Amino acid sequence: MVFSDLFFLFVFLPLFVICYLAAYYIDKKKSLDGAGSMAFKNAVLVAFSLIFYAWGEPIYVFLMLICVIINYFAGKFIEKSIQKRQALIVGVACNVLILCIFKYAGFFAETLNAVGIPIPVPEISLPIGVSFYIFQSISYLVDVYRKEAKAQTRFVDLLLYISMFPQLIAGPIVRYNTVAEEINNRKVSFDDIADGVYRFMIGLAKKVIIANQIGSIATQYLTNGLETSTTLGLMLGLLAFSLQIYFDFSGYSDMAIGIGRCLGFHFNENFNHPYCCNSITDFWRRWHISLGSFFRDYVYIPMGGNRKNQWRNVLCVWFLTGMWHGASWNFIIWGLFFGVILVIEKLFILKKIKDIPVVGNVYSLLMVYIGWGIFYFTDFESMKLFFSRIFTCGEFYNFADVQAVSGNLWLWIAAIAFCMPVRKILEEKITKPEYICAYRITFSVLVILFSTALLVGATNNAFLYFRF
Repeated sequence: MVFSDLFFLFVFLPLFVICYLAAYYIDKKKSLDGAGSMAFKNAVLVAFSLIFYAWGEPIYVFLMLICVIINYFAGKFIEKSIQKRQALIVGVACNVLILCIFKYAGFFAETLNAVGIPIPVPEISLPIGVSFYIFQSISYLVDVYRKEAKAQTRFVDLLLYISMFPQLIAGPIVRYNTVAEEINNRKVSFDDIADGVYRFMIGLAKKVIIANQIGSIATQYLTNGLETSTTLGLMLGLLAFSLQIYFDFSGYSDMAIGIGRCLGFHFNENFNHPYCCNSITDFWRRWHISLGSFFRDYVYIPMGGNRKNQWRNVLCVWFLTGMWHGASWNFIIWGLFFGVILVIEKLFILKKIKDIPVVGNVYSLLMVYIGWGIFYFTDFESMKLFFSRIFTCGEFYNFADVQAVSGNLWLWIAAIAFCMPVRKILEEKITKPEYICAYRITFSVLVILFSTALLVGATNNAFLYFRF
């Protein structure tokens, strides 16, 4: 199940809201008698989260539950045991082992076969969202070890943190200490609900109205027409993918943040207009912020950060970043590509482009654009064909390429415009509260109407980051 699915929008979400409101009134009544005020709301949230996850692949709910059990006891051992470090290592190792088995076992086996070591290749399907909830589990254990949060004494509360459906499938990666207090102590105001609904609608518009539509152009050129497309066609296809992956992933993050806000959870921002960057360093401070901060705080700094072996640390982090995105060599190359660029930037480039931002913008976008070309093709032959056709002289364009631009002109303009903080600038021009309210209601109604129309019969609605 995905957020942009008609079943989610018109069946699952309304049912959840009804049950959650009923739980709210039960908790409110019990709180008058001195009992806790979150028990029933949290129970409803856990139940619907498990249903949400089980809808696509019920068998892997048990894997997630096993993961929660492991981390529940590991957290208690870390907090109470004398050998805290050993308990942390065992807990983290269990999480990494689960990730390696279900995400990388086939990749490792194929790599060994390629170098002449014949072993059977296991056929294990990738559990949806496993990279996200494993990283959240590691966040929990490390936060307990660092005494930045207390270990959960209630299993259901840890289950809630890891399985919470707004961020379970594709992030953002919510750090435990970000929401630890809100699990059993959160309040929701009318402003929270209004802001949350509006944020959800922004994400829905990004996903359905922009990402899905421009994604069909990327598929047209990069998948279906790779061998026959012109140079301009392939360049348009990669540009379309660059826009698609941004609006797809940032749209999901907006929807997750919006739902969380309606429930009283305050998830951190995950995107900050990354294509407005003036360096690759700046780009990765703006793109998938939760992943970057995870590697910074849990890998880069513990390895020595800027103090010791900085370049080794950078390359190690970016090797892991590539691996996190997928069990394929193109993702590793993609990660190391940016790792090398970041090292070069720190040594030579950043100081020189600091005072000439336009050059920094152009250079950064070009590097990101090339990077998405590496990222897109998991097959090396397809990647080689793409780059050879981009950089060699052949047919530059044809009528179909002109049609791809002129026939979707509104889409290209909207996608490029909303990569920039256009919406924020427009909203700042509206100062009167009644105008803001009218604008948000009108925007939300239009988004739900257009999205519903586009989703009827849609065939390209899956979120890209589900496979990571």
